[in-house]
Amino acid sequence: MIRSNKFSFLLLVLIAPLFFSCSARIDGTVKEGGAAEIKLQASLEPRATALIRTLRSFMGGAADGPVLDSRAISSSLSGAPGIAAISLSNTGPSALNGGISVSKIEDFLTVDKGRFITYTEGSRDSSIIININRDSAPDLISRLSPDAAQYLSALMAPAVLGENSTKKEYLDLVASVYGNPLADEIAAARIRAFIEFPRPPKSVLGGNPRGRIAEFEIPLLDILVLETPLRYEVTW
Repeated sequence: MIRSNKFSFLLLVLIAPLFFSCSARIDGTVKEGGAAEIKLQASLEPRATALIRTLRSFMGGAADGPVLDSRAISSSLSGAPGIAAISLSNTGPSALNGGISVSKIEDFLTVDKGRFITYTEGSRDSSIIININRDSAPDLISRLSPDAAQYLSALMAPAVLGENSTKKEYLDLVASVYGNPLADEIAAARIRAFIEFPRPPKSVLGGNPRGRIAEFEIPLLDILVLETPLRYEVTW
């Protein structure tokens, strides 16, 4: 029996509004019946914050508003498929936290190119496979806050522009345009996620099991460049 069901909130690990150098933690809880609860904490690093303020001014926006705008993100995601409720708030101009309730995983963040989640439920084993590549990434990003694609284009992210760059080529480009400190922030940034399942995972591709939790640490650079497609798989 195959049905998209429980786990695609892990996609927030990959495509939540965390596309700049940042510190981020995501805690997710799987629920039976196709629902999930997510807790999100994220903050941008200083150089990324300064860059976004500059870009916003160039775009005619208010330079003194929140850089990581919880209202804009909530408004955009609230209309996305599979989301029942979202409650995010700013804890500072470049930091936010809050929760997201997912009601219908099979439709969660469905894009024009179709679903990118495969869920298999069996009498003995269940599994989930998530694939993100350069074909699907622009559609996914378009479901984020209204400014996300513009900022990422300004950062020349291959995931948005569809260019075939290596991670080194991308960092060299960022360094040449914005300086080594920002390139270093991007290279060092990690997104960490801790996802709890109804049963202990038997195998985790792209992460590590710990009890009933699958732990993931994803380099931001992997997401921005997508030099190779990202694939995450959990069997439990």
